Amino acid sequence: MTRANQETKQTALRALWATTKMAWQMDKTCVLILAAAALAGGVRPYIGVLLSAWVVDALAAGEPFARIAGVALLCVGATFILSALMGMLNAKKNVRIERAVRRYEMLTAEKTLTMDYELLDSPQVNAIKSRMRDDRNWGAGFYSVYGQWESGMGVFVHLAASIGIAVPLLVAFPAGLWALPCLLGVAAGASLLNARFGTGKELRLMNEMGSAQRSMSNHFIFTTAADTRRGKDIRLYGAQKLIRERVEAEWPRYRKWFWRFSRAGMAEGACSGVPEGLLQGGAYLCAVLGALSGALSAGAVLRFGAALYNLAQDCVRLANLLSEMLATARRQQSTYDYLNVPNALYRGTLAVEKRFDNDFEIAFHNVSFRYPGAQDYALKDLNLTLRVGERMAVVGKNGSGKTTMIKLLCRLYDPTEGVITLNGIDIRKYNYEEYQALFAVVFQDFRLFSFPLGQNVGARMEYDRAAAQSALVRAGFGERLASMPKGLDTPLYSNYDASGVEISGGEAQKIALARALYKAEAGDAPAPFIVLDEPTAALDPIAEADVYARFNDIVAGKTAVYISHRLSSCRFCDDICVFDGGRLVQRGSHEALLKEENGVYAALWQAQAQYYAEERE
Repeated sequence: MTRANQETKQTALRALWATTKMAWQMDKTCVLILAAAALAGGVRPYIGVLLSAWVVDALAAGEPFARIAGVALLCVGATFILSALMGMLNAKKNVRIERAVRRYEMLTAEKTLTMDYELLDSPQVNAIKSRMRDDRNWGAGFYSVYGQWESGMGVFVHLAASIGIAVPLLVAFPAGLWALPCLLGVAAGASLLNARFGTGKELRLMNEMGSAQRSMSNHFIFTTAADTRRGKDIRLYGAQKLIRERVEAEWPRYRKWFWRFSRAGMAEGACSGVPEGLLQGGAYLCAVLGALSGALSAGAVLRFGAALYNLAQDCVRLANLLSEMLATARRQQSTYDYLNVPNALYRGTLAVEKRFDNDFEIAFHNVSFRYPGAQDYALKDLNLTLRVGERMAVVGKNGSGKTTMIKLLCRLYDPTEGVITLNGIDIRKYNYEEYQALFAVVFQDFRLFSFPLGQNVGARMEYDRAAAQSALVRAGFGERLASMPKGLDTPLYSNYDASGVEISGGEAQKIALARALYKAEAGDAPAPFIVLDEPTAALDPIAEADVYARFNDIVAGKTAVYISHRLSSCRFCDDICVFDGGRLVQRGSHEALLKEENGVYAALWQAQAQYYAEERE
């Protein structure tokens, strides 16, 4: 065995052990129910075997009919009870398995919710997530784990029953001892052949069809073609043919793989079918020889043949099942890798001071930042102070570092170099959640949830309805809210609720703004900082003008940071910061910056002013 193969097997065994522990942790009761169902299912078939053998011997011995009928009725009753018990256990089992799998899936959801934001966007974690999505689409996912363990426990019950029946008969028929190693040898050979050319090869081929190939096809078929957001472009640009051709381009690789998989399936049938016939024939031949020698009665022949055959067959089943369990466990490894990604961000322990005067000052000291895996700095040598009550506008070209500065401000990332302080103390020392509670933010790429409107605004199941309604009205969503029969309880979008309403981009932006206003005003600790990243990009001119007119009212008493490409919207801010190439290159009022004729701000202003002048002409 090569070192690589040995390491692969060790990894598979570790994954199997981890999967076993995970199945137990997700629902211990479920595992116990599976064991009970396996015990009942394993014992039930042998009642008929033992009854048939006993009846044959009883008839040969001239036992009274009443006794034979009584034993038969007793066995039928036991079979009926076991069948009823299995039915109840199976019903209970299905519910518990569903619950356990949901718990398992919630582990990854919880990990995603608590993982460092920086890690969520890292290439390494994205690679793990890609493998995890692909692995979960393979087979029945974590459902297979419970099904395979039930099968495994059932095989062990069968083995125990077969051994219990066969051993006493082997003692009575010593010459038959040679049969057991022969049959087990055939079983072992069949298992090895199946592992090499049958089931084992099928599993290896499933792994060989890598995530890149499957994901590519799934992406085109299930993501691109089914995405309603892409549907407009697909139809207007006639891209249906392009998608079909991309899927067809993947088909030659699939065809070759399917042919190899088909041959492995035929090999599996041969590796299973031929040895099965040999095992069955050999077991009953041994039993017949025992009968001819006079060592076994007719009933014992039935018991002995069935026990030997089942014993050998269960050995084959156990070997095949182990291969399947190892393959399933390996498919869970990507999930374990994801769950074990350590958070690197220091969460801090220092409490953020509760100040009713909102007297907070945040300062950037020589801050530089590179995104994970990037070579170039997104932000370089930033020195900037935000003081209480200020209204700061941040402007610049795309990629100039504006949004990056906001992410650092909110501590979604930590600086690569330099330090950010809150009232003179490094923000990394503050409790992470308490520090982030200082900010009410509307990001340019914000997202709303397919939840009721009020829960989107309050970001809670239970929220202040009056404050949520007030925030929506102040954000310009009042008329639309009044037209909704369910008001704050109106579901957004129809992903999960058929009564959900579709909203425009401008309406979504108003709701996002209302969410920020709610956080800035409601609760015991309103956020003292409001950060608006292109908050009017999707609004019509009238709605945008309304936001500008009420800007002072919207951010009253708060420290506001306003990012915009539209320089005309920055004039109501006390201070304007101009970013270019990841650096803060200018700072001052609108009038002062325009006087710097060779500055970036003046150039941007003239470009936009010229555009609007041409539009008016």
